[in-house]
Amino acid sequence: MAILLPILRYPDPRLHRIARPVLAVDERIRALADDMLATMYQAQGIGLAATQVDVHERLLVVDVSDEHDQPLVLINPEIIWTSAEKQTHNEGCLSVPGIYDDVERFDAVHVRALDTRGQPQVIEADGLLAMCLQHEMDHLQGKVFVQYLSPLKRNRIKTRMIKQQREARA
Repeated sequence: MAILLPILRYPDPRLHRIARPVLAVDERIRALADDMLATMYQAQGIGLAATQVDVHERLLVVDVSDEHDQPLVLINPEIIWTSAEKQTHNEGCLSVPGIYDDVERFDAVHVRALDTRGQPQVIEADGLLAMCLQHEMDHLQGKVFVQYLSPLKRNRIKTRMIKQQREARA
């Protein structure tokens, strides 16, 4: 049975750690992927990187389907192709709840990764899936989407998040 994991909240410094490669696709990684999917679905998200649950390994899960029945697990993902075109999407993040802003990303990407059996796969993504994959892969590099915003917006968001965390503890 899957376990719901606590999601780190911005500006937690652990969100900025760079994830190391997964060395073996084993039962521990499969269980972590299951836990991450359960956590993502419970939080009503469409993507979650291991970094966000304080596991600093190159693993992410996404499901952009309307029915939440098409989960993808990507282990050691890497972008191997990007489109010339870019799109601006209004993004949010489970680590920055309640905050949404426009971020420009490649319109289409091809991502090579391992699946939960350790088999290589290539995901050809565009639109929402491409945006989601890039967003989650940023987390594996220690980058949160607010870093694409102006310093003024970033500081306002940081102040708001710290205030929310203080209020939640009180």
